[in-house]
Amino acid sequence: MNASLKVQPHHLERSAYLYVRQSSMRQVLENVESTKRQYALRGRATALGWSDEKIVTIDSDQGESGASASWREGFQRLVTDVGMGRAGIVMGLEVSRLARNNADWHRLLEICALADTLILDEDGIYDPASFNDRLLLGLKGTMSEAELHVLKARLRGGILNKVNRGEYRCVLPTGFVYDDLGNVVLDPDSQVRDTITYFFETFLRVGSASQTVKVFKKEGLLFPSRMRNAKFLVFQHLTASAALRMLNNPRYAGAYAYGRRHYRKLADGRKVPKKRDRNDWLACIPDAHPGYITWERYEQNLAVLETNGQGYKVARSSPPRDDRKPGMSATEHKALMANLPVSQLPEHRLMKPLAH
Repeated sequence: MNASLKVQPHHLERSAYLYVRQSSMRQVLENVESTKRQYALRGRATALGWSDEKIVTIDSDQGESGASASWREGFQRLVTDVGMGRAGIVMGLEVSRLARNNADWHRLLEICALADTLILDEDGIYDPASFNDRLLLGLKGTMSEAELHVLKARLRGGILNKVNRGEYRCVLPTGFVYDDLGNVVLDPDSQVRDTITYFFETFLRVGSASQTVKVFKKEGLLFPSRMRNAKFLVFQHLTASAALRMLNNPRYAGAYAYGRRHYRKLADGRKVPKKRDRNDWLACIPDAHPGYITWERYEQNLAVLETNGQGYKVARSSPPRDDRKPGMSATEHKALMANLPVSQLPEHRLMKPLAH
């Protein structure tokens, strides 16, 4: 069927929706030609019979990935308007502009078929209610999702190659910086270096993260913290969580480590981190750069933390001590501890004799 014949008068009575999207803000700024091509689809709608006031442009998803529609406000609005019968045609430069996820794509196709809404891309016009067009659109969606998988695999492969060589640049913990050549060196600020060195010396002396925090608090020492993506330092009170992170971080022992955690994505888009065992780290290269402690001291610190944790678990799991004398009831023991006769206990006074 001729593409123009698919456009019927009842389609023209409704609006034509143009969906414009780029995957990242960098693409929005640099790949302006793609944006121009997407906006140029308005001319296709005008040629098919839609007036300018009937063409609705949705471009609020600029800089949003098409991997999922859950956080794309513009796509959600598009699906809603199609389902309410407001759209006669949905236009996108290609399938990947609308969705990279097959579930989102087929959801849109199903709604378009039920609402008798056409779909237009750079190659032509499709009627989702038609089997042949629906099949072709489904294949395009599958190829778009596969393309996203290939792009991610290539990017991931390049990162892992750098990781295996210890060359992939990660966010450094407080106490380390990159020099002009990209090498990891100790922080040039002597106050930062001395404070971190004193932290590990204190832990070696007291043997506990919480006790180390108490020493810093007692001596009125503040701990440096370099804000992420910022070049300035802030000094604040040392916390137990910060102390544990430092003691568990192998970079303070001069080791390059990557992949100590993996992230599981939830349905709402949030990522939940989970620690990996050391044998499952993606990379661990000792003596990769200068450190504040040796690798042996790092492992000894971990052993101390594990021992402290086991002692805490034993204390928590121990049953409460029962120091009642043989034959003494719980009520009599309570009265003894309160230094009161049993008759004066509140619960005893509230008890009423049974009616005969």
